[in-house]
Amino acid sequence: MSSSPSTAPSSDGPGSTSGAPNRPPGPADAFSSLAADVPVELAEGFAEVGDVKLHYVEAGDGPLVVLLHGFPEFWYGWRLQIAPLAAAGFRVVAPDLRGYNLSSKPDGIGAYGADQLAADVRGLIQERGGESALVAGHDWGGTVAWTLAMNHPEVVDRLAILNAAHPRKLNEGLRHPSQLRRSWYFFYFQLPGLPEHHVRANDWEFFQDFLRDAQPPYTPEEMKPYIEAWSQPGAETAMINYYRFAVRHSSGEIRPIAARTLVIWGGSDRFLGPTLAEPHHDDVPNLDRVERLSDASHWVHHDEAERVNQLLIDFFAPVRAGSTT
Repeated sequence: MSSSPSTAPSSDGPGSTSGAPNRPPGPADAFSSLAADVPVELAEGFAEVGDVKLHYVEAGDGPLVVLLHGFPEFWYGWRLQIAPLAAAGFRVVAPDLRGYNLSSKPDGIGAYGADQLAADVRGLIQERGGESALVAGHDWGGTVAWTLAMNHPEVVDRLAILNAAHPRKLNEGLRHPSQLRRSWYFFYFQLPGLPEHHVRANDWEFFQDFLRDAQPPYTPEEMKPYIEAWSQPGAETAMINYYRFAVRHSSGEIRPIAARTLVIWGGSDRFLGPTLAEPHHDDVPNLDRVERLSDASHWVHHDEAERVNQLLIDFFAPVRAGSTT
């Protein structure tokens, strides 16, 4: 079940009840100004999925598209994609993954495994009335999307991955010193307590630094909603717990992915080496292609928003036309 989506949420939050998270006032308002050239109505609500409540925003009508954000973003990371996809004839749902922004933040590292995160998304698709969806994921959202397509293939019509290595490729990459250096923070986050104190310091400077490669640079107005999201009680620990679980547990069984898959890869990624972009054929036998945008950073959907939007629209178009092949 969910609260009814609201197009004009109050300061108490969409469909809020006593004890609901505090809603930052900025992101939806900022989105409205960004979408001024593309008429679209943005609704938001909460979906009850198992033992968590997932906050989401929604726009448009048509085949369901689910956009999964990465670290350290939240739904607002897709702000440049939501309106164009909706205008192209899709119904777009962009959740805050568990632990982020206004979604539930369960206690304990064990609550943040990829299998559980994928199950959340499966539940969200069903809760929003869909049997299946077109799924796009960036960074950690890409990891969740890969896992969703492996664990719950029946709910993924097509899969788009943005700068997120397939689990097998990431495991292989982490055996090499060059990728270990890029992924140093995976291991720093294993320390108890210290990372939480560090990331909160100097107006969340540590988290802001992750976004510094974006071109054009994030403006202060764009950064403000991120700071508000990171400031939600318990968010920093929940976000870091993704890494704590991942490093301490194996990635589980890796099964072939049946869905037609597009990989979009920013070639100037500071965190993931270029050899991680292309998955093994046996793991993703229906790979459409790897589209490399050589000048884009890890934040490819920000740096090359128009190109990414067109790639997604074109890749998802056969489903809109009534075919999933």
